[in-house]
Amino acid sequence: MLRKIVLETICLLFILLFVYTAVSKFLDYENFRAVIGQSPLVTRFAPVLAIVVPVAEIAIALLLVIPVYRRVGLYASFAMMMLFTVYIIVLVTLSEKIPCSCGGVISRMTWTQHLYFNIVFVLLALWGMWLYTKSVHT
Repeated sequence: MLRKIVLETICLLFILLFVYTAVSKFLDYENFRAVIGQSPLVTRFAPVLAIVVPVAEIAIALLLVIPVYRRVGLYASFAMMMLFTVYIIVLVTLSEKIPCSCGGVISRMTWTQHLYFNIVFVLLALWGMWLYTKSVHT
Protein backbone atom coordinates (compact mmCIF):
# COMPACT_ATOMS: atom_id res chain seq x y z
CA MET A 1 0.00 0.00 0.00
CA LEU A 2 2.81 2.42 0.90
CA ARG A 3 4.54 1.56 -2.38
CA LYS A 4 1.40 2.56 -4.31
CA ILE A 5 1.07 5.85 -2.40
CA VAL A 6 4.72 6.73 -3.06
CA LEU A 7 4.36 5.86 -6.75
CA GLU A 8 1.20 7.96 -7.05
CA THR A 9 2.97 10.86 -5.31
CA ILE A 10 5.95 10.64 -7.67
CA CYS A 11 3.63 10.63 -10.69
CA LEU A 12 1.68 13.57 -9.28
CA LEU A 13 4.90 15.55 -8.73
CA PHE A 14 5.92 14.98 -12.34
CA ILE A 15 2.45 15.86 -13.62
CA LEU A 16 2.50 19.11 -11.66
CA LEU A 17 6.05 19.91 -12.76
CA PHE A 18 5.49 19.26 -16.46
CA VAL A 19 2.07 20.92 -16.68
CA TYR A 20 3.26 23.95 -14.72
CA THR A 21 6.41 24.47 -16.79
CA ALA A 22 4.64 23.81 -20.10
CA VAL A 23 1.85 26.26 -19.32
CA SER A 24 4.41 28.85 -18.18
CA LYS A 25 6.31 28.44 -21.45
CA PHE A 26 3.16 28.74 -23.56
CA LEU A 27 1.91 31.78 -21.63
CA ASP A 28 5.24 33.53 -22.16
CA TYR A 29 5.97 31.89 -25.51
CA GLU A 30 7.75 34.81 -27.18
CA ASN A 31 10.12 35.24 -24.25
CA PHE A 32 10.71 31.48 -23.99
CA ARG A 33 11.53 31.28 -27.71
CA ALA A 34 13.83 34.33 -27.51
CA VAL A 35 15.68 33.01 -24.47
CA ILE A 36 16.33 29.55 -25.91
CA GLY A 37 17.41 31.30 -29.09
CA GLN A 38 20.24 32.84 -27.05
CA SER A 39 21.45 29.48 -25.80
CA PRO A 40 24.71 28.56 -27.48
CA LEU A 41 23.70 24.90 -27.77
CA VAL A 42 20.23 25.17 -29.26
CA THR A 43 20.09 28.51 -31.09
CA ARG A 44 19.63 26.81 -34.43
CA PHE A 45 16.72 24.70 -33.18
CA ALA A 46 15.01 27.33 -31.01
CA PRO A 47 11.85 27.78 -33.11
CA VAL A 48 11.17 24.04 -33.13
CA LEU A 49 12.17 23.47 -29.50
CA ALA A 50 9.95 26.34 -28.36
CA ILE A 51 6.98 24.19 -29.40
CA VAL A 52 8.34 20.67 -28.95
CA VAL A 53 9.51 21.02 -25.33
CA PRO A 54 6.22 22.21 -23.78
CA VAL A 55 4.18 19.85 -25.97
CA ALA A 56 6.40 16.96 -24.83
CA GLU A 57 5.96 18.04 -21.21
CA ILE A 58 2.16 17.98 -21.60
CA ALA A 59 2.33 14.62 -23.39
CA ILE A 60 4.42 13.10 -20.60
CA ALA A 61 1.99 14.45 -17.99
CA LEU A 62 -0.88 12.80 -19.89
CA LEU A 63 1.00 9.50 -20.01
CA LEU A 64 1.39 9.65 -16.23
CA VAL A 65 -2.31 10.40 -15.73
CA ILE A 66 -3.47 7.37 -17.73
CA PRO A 67 -2.67 4.22 -15.71
CA VAL A 68 -2.09 2.04 -18.79
CA TYR A 69 0.64 4.43 -20.00
CA ARG A 70 2.16 5.23 -16.61
CA ARG A 71 5.25 3.07 -17.18
CA VAL A 72 6.00 4.86 -20.44
CA GLY A 73 5.36 8.17 -18.69
CA LEU A 74 7.86 7.35 -15.96
CA TYR A 75 10.51 6.39 -18.51
CA ALA A 76 9.76 9.55 -20.51
CA SER A 77 9.99 11.62 -17.31
CA PHE A 78 13.40 10.10 -16.61
CA ALA A 79 14.56 10.77 -20.18
CA MET A 80 13.30 14.36 -20.15
CA MET A 81 14.90 15.14 -16.80
CA MET A 82 18.18 13.53 -17.91
CA LEU A 83 18.16 15.67 -21.06
CA PHE A 84 17.50 18.82 -19.03
CA THR A 85 20.21 17.85 -16.52
CA VAL A 86 22.85 17.11 -19.17
CA TYR A 87 21.90 20.35 -20.93
CA ILE A 88 22.46 22.30 -17.70
CA ILE A 89 25.79 20.59 -17.05
CA VAL A 90 27.01 21.34 -20.59
CA LEU A 91 25.79 24.95 -20.45
CA VAL A 92 27.41 25.61 -17.09
CA THR A 93 30.63 24.00 -18.25
CA LEU A 94 30.90 25.68 -21.66
CA SER A 95 29.18 29.04 -21.34
CA GLU A 96 29.82 32.18 -19.35
CA LYS A 97 26.46 33.89 -19.81
CA ILE A 98 23.62 31.42 -19.67
CA PRO A 99 20.04 32.46 -20.35
CA CYS A 100 17.34 30.57 -18.44
CA SER A 101 14.44 29.36 -20.53
CA CYS A 102 12.58 27.58 -17.75
CA GLY A 103 9.02 28.47 -16.95
CA GLY A 104 7.56 30.16 -13.89
CA VAL A 105 9.26 30.20 -10.51
CA ILE A 106 11.80 27.61 -11.67
CA SER A 107 13.39 30.34 -13.80
CA ARG A 108 14.33 32.14 -10.59
CA MET A 109 16.64 29.34 -9.45
CA THR A 110 20.40 29.61 -9.77
CA TRP A 111 22.03 27.11 -12.11
CA THR A 112 23.32 25.13 -9.13
CA GLN A 113 19.80 24.99 -7.70
CA HIS A 114 18.50 23.92 -11.13
CA LEU A 115 21.04 21.14 -11.22
CA TYR A 116 20.12 19.83 -7.76
CA PHE A 117 16.41 20.17 -8.54
CA ASN A 118 16.84 18.15 -11.73
CA ILE A 119 18.95 15.50 -10.01
CA VAL A 120 16.21 15.06 -7.39
CA PHE A 121 13.64 14.57 -10.16
CA VAL A 122 15.92 12.16 -12.04
CA LEU A 123 16.16 10.12 -8.83
CA LEU A 124 12.39 10.34 -8.32
CA ALA A 125 11.86 9.02 -11.85
CA LEU A 126 14.23 6.13 -11.20
CA TRP A 127 12.45 5.37 -7.93
CA GLY A 128 9.09 5.56 -9.68
CA MET A 129 10.25 3.19 -12.42
CA TRP A 130 11.51 0.75 -9.77
CA LEU A 131 8.27 0.99 -7.75
CA TYR A 132 6.18 0.53 -10.87
CA THR A 133 8.14 -2.60 -11.81
CA LYS A 134 7.79 -3.93 -8.26
CA SER A 135 4.04 -3.27 -8.20
CA VAL A 136 3.52 -5.06 -11.53
CA HIS A 137 5.50 -8.12 -10.42
CA THR A 138 3.93 -8.49 -6.96
